[in-house]
Amino acid sequence: MAGVETPASPTAEGRLTEEFAVPSHVEAERALMAEFAERHTSAGRRVVLITSGGTKVPLESRTVRFLDNFSSGRRGASSAEYFLDSGYAVIFLHRHRSLYPYTRLYSGVNLMDALQMEGDGGSSQVTVDQRVLPNVASVLKRYRAVKEARLLLPVEFSTLSEYLHLLKAAAQALSSIGPKAMFYLAAAVSDFYIPASEMPEHKIQSSNGPLQISMKMVPKMLSPLVKDWAPQAFVISFKLETDPSILLERARRALDTYRHQAVVANVLDTRRGYVAVVTRDTQAELAVTEEDARAGVEIEEKIVSNLSAAHGSFMAQQG
Repeated sequence: MAGVETPASPTAEGRLTEEFAVPSHVEAERALMAEFAERHTSAGRRVVLITSGGTKVPLESRTVRFLDNFSSGRRGASSAEYFLDSGYAVIFLHRHRSLYPYTRLYSGVNLMDALQMEGDGGSSQVTVDQRVLPNVASVLKRYRAVKEARLLLPVEFSTLSEYLHLLKAAAQALSSIGPKAMFYLAAAVSDFYIPASEMPEHKIQSSNGPLQISMKMVPKMLSPLVKDWAPQAFVISFKLETDPSILLERARRALDTYRHQAVVANVLDTRRGYVAVVTRDTQAELAVTEEDARAGVEIEEKIVSNLSAAHGSFMAQQG
């Protein structure tokens, strides 16, 4: 109808502000991340923000049940190690209890089986059985070096709301270092959520019969990150599909939509051995061969090598 204006749809940032409460610790974490970024860029290092793990979506205010996904944080944790090996300082924004750099190598081990006690009484000593924790001495040495140099800053989230606000805080904290910042968005973020205003307060009772849930779309934070929060940064998103026939087309569509620098595209069944790194002008297929696997090479090492080189070229183009 002429003369009638249609209200503009709220932006992703607007929805974040309106629909997701800001956790009390976000400002403190923002300050820590900003100080970390400034300190390391002053020392000549690049800084990468890695997001890792899945996000859980509560179904009740007093949460008993929630929706989750399969992500363990393996890709983010292993990538963090390879970025550290490549000279980056790493901010590791990870889900509570998801896999962590270095310790992720022993995630399937019962710690009690790896420890041995020698002697008895007050003179007993605890030793490590390296058959249970192979190469633990060299892994510990790498971890200690990283910790002593303060090259790894862990930032933890538990809920979807925490993740979204901490991502915004991280982007704003790193915006001052311009193209020296990389965003490696490997977290498996939920696409759907239930607004707090529509969520039951108490546990949903099964005696009420079958459950029907209506969920809203989670606002896409990639758009304000690229356009507003850290417009000079080098940004990588991840695209996971179960249908390989649509994978590359979806990756290119994401680049067209958000105008960031790269998409790491992978298929669920082959994600540990094959990915495609897609940019606006190139497509690099990375794979772990049988020889690589025997040598202990992981696909994340190849991803990080590719993207580190691309980041260097990006920085050179920015002047």
